[in-house]
Amino acid sequence: MGSTTRRRRLASFIGATALAVTAGGALACPAGAATDVDFATHCIPPAVAGIPPIDGTTTARIAVDNTSPKVGDTVTVTYTVVKPAASNPTAIALPADIMTPTGKVALGGAQTGAVTVAGPKKNDPVPGNGAFPSFSMTGTFKVTSPGAITLSPGDYNIHTSYILELDTPCTVITPPAPVSETVTATDTNPVNERDIALGSASGKPGASVTVTGGKFTPGATVTLAGRAGAAQTADTATVTANSSGAFSGALVVNDKTTTGVVAYEGSAWSDAKGAGPKAYVVIDDTPVPAGSQKVTTTVKAGTLSMSQAGDSVSLSAVDYGKGGASTGNLNKVTVQDFRGGPAGWSLTGKVTDFTGAGAKIDAGALSWSPTCATKAGSPSTCQAGSAGAVGSSGATLASTPNSALTGGEFTVNAGLSLNVPAFTPVGTYSGVLTLTLS
Repeated sequence: MGSTTRRRRLASFIGATALAVTAGGALACPAGAATDVDFATHCIPPAVAGIPPIDGTTTARIAVDNTSPKVGDTVTVTYTVVKPAASNPTAIALPADIMTPTGKVALGGAQTGAVTVAGPKKNDPVPGNGAFPSFSMTGTFKVTSPGAITLSPGDYNIHTSYILELDTPCTVITPPAPVSETVTATDTNPVNERDIALGSASGKPGASVTVTGGKFTPGATVTLAGRAGAAQTADTATVTANSSGAFSGALVVNDKTTTGVVAYEGSAWSDAKGAGPKAYVVIDDTPVPAGSQKVTTTVKAGTLSMSQAGDSVSLSAVDYGKGGASTGNLNKVTVQDFRGGPAGWSLTGKVTDFTGAGAKIDAGALSWSPTCATKAGSPSTCQAGSAGAVGSSGATLASTPNSALTGGEFTVNAGLSLNVPAFTPVGTYSGVLTLTLS
C-alpha cells in the first residue's frame, strides 16, 4: 500500500435483520470500521535465543476513553498491538499467561511527550517459534494544552516469565509512528498542570522505581504512592518539590497488585493537586521455596459476541393517503463480552432505503428508541444510544465504556418507527438493518 495507514475492521459481529411493513415500508441497520496503523519495527530477541534482530512490521491501534477532554482532564489510553513484529524467539512452546507487555504512546500536536502503558500478565499459549498474540496496554495522561493532540504507537517490550525472565524490546525504526488517534482538548480554568514520569514501567517485587515530577507547588511535600486500580496501596514515599516545582524521588513497590503510581500534595489524593496514575506492573518471579508447591490457575479470555432473537421484523400497516408511523420492535439482541481487559464495546446500526412497488421510502425515515439492560454481576454497565433517526449514516444502539475492568452480559432492544409518506404507493416495502458490534 502507498500509505502506512490501513483501514481495518475491528473484530465485529454483523447481524442483518430484514424489516417489512405492509402498504408502507421496511428497514435496515449498519456496520463500522476502525483504523489500525502499520510501522516498521526493530526487535531484539533475548541473547539466549541466539538469533539476530528482527526488522518487521507492527500493526497497532490507539484508543482513548475521551476524544474531547478539557485541559486538566485525565485521559485513559489503550495501546493495542494487533500484530507484533516479533514472534516467540525460541523453539520452546510458551504456556498461557507468561507475557507482560509494556510500552509508550507518543503525544504530538498541541501537547508533546510520552504516555507509559502496561498490560496484564495474560496471553494464550504460544507455539515454539510461533507468532506472539495480540495484546493491549493501558495508561493515562493529563491534558495540559488546548487543541488537537495526536497519539501514535511507540516502542514496546514483551517480557516473558517462563524458565527464564526474558525481554524482547521492539522500537519504532522511524519515529514517530503514524497517528492512530487524535483528541481535541478545550481550555478550562483553573488548570492542574502537575505531571509525573516513571523511570520504568515494570519491576520485581521490592524494586525501586524513579518518579520525576513537574509543575508542583514549589517547596511542597509530595507523596509518591502505588495504586491497585482506583485504590492506593501501602507503598508510599515522600519527596520535596524544589523552587521550580520539580522533584525526583524513588518509590519501592512491594504490592504485587500494583497497576500504577501517583504523586500528590496534601494528606490524601485529589484531582486538583495530584498527577497520575502512570502505568506500572509488578513482575512476580519469586522462586518457590524448597518443599513447597506453587499452585496456579488460569482465567482464560473469551470473546465479544452478539446474538439476535430473529432476523425479520414486521412493522404495523399504514393506510394509503394517510401514511404516518409504521411501528414495531427490534428483535432482542444479546451481547456477551467475556474478553477481560480494559476495552468497552459499541453496537451500531445503519439502514438501507425501503424499496417496493416501484417506489422507495428514504432510510432517514426510520427512527428508534434504544434500551439496554445489564445482567447482574457484570463489571461494565450498558448505556443505551440516543433516540432518533437511524438512517444510512448510522447511529449507536448501545455501548459500554473503556475501563480498568470490563465485561458482562447485556440485553439490547429498541422500539422502531418508520415515517411513511401519505401517498406512498400501495405495497410492501423492505430494507435491511445491519448491526455491527465492535
